[in-house]
Amino acid sequence: MTTMKLNIAFAACCLALSAQAQNVKSDIKATLNKQVAFPQTVAPGNYSGITWLGGNTYAVVSDKAKSDGFFIFHINIDPDTGQISHAYSNEFRSADRPNRDMEGIAYVESDSTIFISGEEDNRIMEYRLKDGERTGRQLDMPDSLAVTSPNYGYESLTYNAKTRRFWTVSEGMLPIDGTTASPSVKVKNKLRLLCFDENLKLVAQYPYEMEMPELKSNSAELYAMGVTELCALDDGRVLVLERELYAPSLKFGSFVNCKLYVVDPTDDYYSDFLHKKLVTSFKTSMTGLKKDFANYEGMCLGPKLNDGRQVLVMISDSQAQYKGVLKDWLKTIVLDY
Repeated sequence: MTTMKLNIAFAACCLALSAQAQNVKSDIKATLNKQVAFPQTVAPGNYSGITWLGGNTYAVVSDKAKSDGFFIFHINIDPDTGQISHAYSNEFRSADRPNRDMEGIAYVESDSTIFISGEEDNRIMEYRLKDGERTGRQLDMPDSLAVTSPNYGYESLTYNAKTRRFWTVSEGMLPIDGTTASPSVKVKNKLRLLCFDENLKLVAQYPYEMEMPELKSNSAELYAMGVTELCALDDGRVLVLERELYAPSLKFGSFVNCKLYVVDPTDDYYSDFLHKKLVTSFKTSMTGLKKDFANYEGMCLGPKLNDGRQVLVMISDSQAQYKGVLKDWLKTIVLDY
């Protein structure tokens, strides 16, 4: 083979490798900031979902709010570190209908609307941002997938403007798929990540397998093991928050394990379940010396920092600051990818 032919072959090989490299998405590095609470400016709540509206403004849902609708929060974030410096809520936009156990929330800027998932009916409905009224539209959830185990319905919801896709998943196993994991049911939850397009139609289902419960005994008064939230990234990947909560009758010794994974539904090379990669994990607890117990149920993308890194904003459900012990914790994780 002549030198020219060798050079052409080498160049073609480089182009092919370059094209393959462009399809490889970089690992996500995570920096955890400390959780903070602002009891003087954030009313006690059962906050279960959050979505960014731009600037320092967010929409938040509570599963025990006075009616169907959402709160408006203002959260100030340091543009260099991503740490939350202050937060306050001053408004509730009501749909003037009964609370349907609102759990997940997503903002569609192009339509100036909010979508909210209700665990009571397992429907994901659309609301006007300006006043909280329902529009009458909803994601086209099949009836067969709307049947969930009690308290293990569709807690999560996310929408990404670049991919124009909605994502949700039931917190626990659907009855048609099996029994949700617990200390007495030693299984890995097998869930379905549901993807809806901008026409609100279900376009795909992806199999997702959780980790095994870490709790060994069955002494809990309150226990929950499931996915509490999703967050869709601009590159098509989806963050998945796995949460294990344990609370004995006396409450001391309670803990919450949070594990944040990333999956890539555009990756066709998986067998039984989506490949997942651990991004970060952390634990909160209630002990004699440590009282940072936080049940994180909501998360969303927030602003980017001055150096280009992405802020992930998280909110916890304090059960209305249960017995004056729990707090409405907020937390940020800075993502670099």
